[in-house]
Amino acid sequence: MPTNNAPINRRQLVSGSLAGAALIALPGTAIAHRGERPVPGLISKRLTLPSGVASGDVSSNSAVLWARSSGPGRLHATLQAISADGAPLRGRFARGLRLTSGWANPTSDHTAKIFAGKLPSGTRFKVTYAFEDDRGRMGERAIGTFTTAPGKRFGPKTSAAQSFVWTADTAGQGYGINEDIGGMRGYAAMHATKPDFFLHSGDTVYADNPIEKTLEVPNEPLWRNVVTEEVSKVAETLNEFRGRHRYNMMDKNLRAMYAEVPVIAQWDDHETTNNWWPGEILEDERYTQVRDVDTLAARGRQAWQEYMPIADSRALSRGTGFEPARIYRKVERGDHLDVFALDMRTFKSENTPGKEQHETDILGEEQTRWLIRGLRRSRATWKVIGNDLPLGLIVPDGKDRESISNADHGAPLGRELQLARILKAIKDYDIKNVVFLTGDVHYCAAHHYSPERAAFKDFKPFWEFVAGPINAGAFGPNTLDRTFGPRVDFEQAGPPMASPRNGDHQYFGHVAIPEDGSEFTVKLVNANGKAVYQRTLTPER
Repeated sequence: MPTNNAPINRRQLVSGSLAGAALIALPGTAIAHRGERPVPGLISKRLTLPSGVASGDVSSNSAVLWARSSGPGRLHATLQAISADGAPLRGRFARGLRLTSGWANPTSDHTAKIFAGKLPSGTRFKVTYAFEDDRGRMGERAIGTFTTAPGKRFGPKTSAAQSFVWTADTAGQGYGINEDIGGMRGYAAMHATKPDFFLHSGDTVYADNPIEKTLEVPNEPLWRNVVTEEVSKVAETLNEFRGRHRYNMMDKNLRAMYAEVPVIAQWDDHETTNNWWPGEILEDERYTQVRDVDTLAARGRQAWQEYMPIADSRALSRGTGFEPARIYRKVERGDHLDVFALDMRTFKSENTPGKEQHETDILGEEQTRWLIRGLRRSRATWKVIGNDLPLGLIVPDGKDRESISNADHGAPLGRELQLARILKAIKDYDIKNVVFLTGDVHYCAAHHYSPERAAFKDFKPFWEFVAGPINAGAFGPNTLDRTFGPRVDFEQAGPPMASPRNGDHQYFGHVAIPEDGSEFTVKLVNANGKAVYQRTLTPER
């Protein structure tokens, strides 16, 4: 991945070159960041875990384990199967399974990942993380947990029921870590629900929003941020993009949740810059070193992939669809849930008014076909599509459109034609129980789409639920485009740019699925833990 200011082309961007961050693994073995063993004698102190630990993309039989070291070293992770009360279980994992990464070094910002495969389904694991230095000394230890998804055989005393949370928008609009209110309190509220996993629907960082020591908010006390050098300006260098992730992981609430709740991460625009598309040249004068978006996006994506607990094709190539050029993927969560995490940024067409007579890209052709094929093959009761951009909400980008809808309520045009193709395929192949979950717009809402109300009628009715922000300024509500017949079942938004201080207008969604998959209960919850909306869906059989 280039770190100078030379521009790169779209092909290089979507190929996802991760220089220095390539992963090597076979199922059931460690993922190793490539790099030479550090020269002996250069490490004088034991290694620490400055960004905590995390797990991600946890399925019925696998997980990705993540940590960052304070210096060169290799990650050791010991997995032990435990009961609900934390007691060790008998069997293969009673004494612990130890996995080791390759050497992590500055080329990956000292991040390391381990792929744990061939795990029993429905089993809770305690994971002990620590880095080994060049002298063989073990550094700081941290404990994490995760539970594999239900499968055809369940772990001892483990229910097949599962729940999860989703949201978007972390540290946006200059609202960073404010210790006066206990940090990012929305993460503590999500953690308190004890979810089985967390779907982060994008804008995991705000690389284009500087974070200053103080922020004046109308009718509120002065907002005070923890600050670092890397977040003081828009991110242009690879280190500045990495610094955005390091910053968020300074928050105690986020670290505590990530240690115990697996993440399925998506990216959107702010991991790079606002409303970007491949090939764009910025006119924003804050960017003094790089204005070529492809170069910025490549750096932003490298940092994002280093810091998110996801793996590459050599670790997860068997049936997951994850490749270096393809961060969209399917995570199988047992008989009753498949999660399709989309990438609505890498293959996106230029932002325009969106009224082209021909189909323009929001997912790209390959991803569109992958999604339709994956939905057709899915045998899960519920098929959740994580769309990091909303379907029917009008999202302006000046005079152009950032998302799918174009504010023309008639027949589909432009990007809407790509969505229409997906919705028609769901109907044509009689794919049942598809639910869309999104964020992006900084308020919460529930939308029902029906052909009876639509200009385009060749689709099955469906629901889309919106949640966020979790620690950013409030906005909304946005207007709905009527092309696909949406109806607002609920919406709640805070005053524009309202701060996260009181938690009333910071939102996440919570989904609960019982053992038999007979319900899909959605709650929209604020950062104080108050549910502001609830709806239970029942499956079409």
